[in-house]
Amino acid sequence: MGSPPDTEDDERDALELRSFGRAHGRTLSARQNGLLRALLPRLAVDLSQPPALKPSPFADLWLEIGFGGGEHLLWQAAHHPNVQIIGCEPFVDGMVKALSGIETDALANVRLHADDARPLLRWLKPASLGRCFVLFPDPWPKRRHVKRRLISPTTLALIARALRPGAELRVATDIGDYARTTLLAVAATPQLRWTATSATDWRERPADWPPTRYEAKAIREGRPRYFLRFERI
Repeated sequence: MGSPPDTEDDERDALELRSFGRAHGRTLSARQNGLLRALLPRLAVDLSQPPALKPSPFADLWLEIGFGGGEHLLWQAAHHPNVQIIGCEPFVDGMVKALSGIETDALANVRLHADDARPLLRWLKPASLGRCFVLFPDPWPKRRHVKRRLISPTTLALIARALRPGAELRVATDIGDYARTTLLAVAATPQLRWTATSATDWRERPADWPPTRYEAKAIREGRPRYFLRFERI
């Protein structure tokens, strides 16, 4: 007899290269530790339970992979209360920032996953997402580390599986080579197409795409930003 599917999935997840760096940062305050202990378990996605295509009473389901400080996640949640948004972030400092914002703004439409996004993507039902965001992922700039980049044909296939036809994938980066390899990876993913029709479409951030601290850092350091939007075919 072969291994049960969940065991095979666990083994595959263990073999995958991490696409993120350190998961722990500075020492947390008592309040932040309290949020991790009390609020995070209530909001955490339970991968042991079957997912819903569109969690009631919400009109749609979105996913942000690697939400960093949570600025974009919290803005989207506040401006789209009828959409449930799953935020995925393995870095503890980012998670407590999001938890603090969720508590302060009393947001009721955010769920969280404090680990690698790929098991979550496999858990989601096919065609269940209306939108997915990957904003300023770890660039892994050294050549020997490029294989660790989150955006790859393999990961894009998982994202495309979870997106419904007509849904949108948004990717932002301030690294020109990452933008280039993202476009190459999308070209190798037949379920996705780049929607840009002019340079403005990828040079300027749309109004419903709020800035993040990573974009602000790129501006301070004089790096161009690339705002890429793709449609699930």
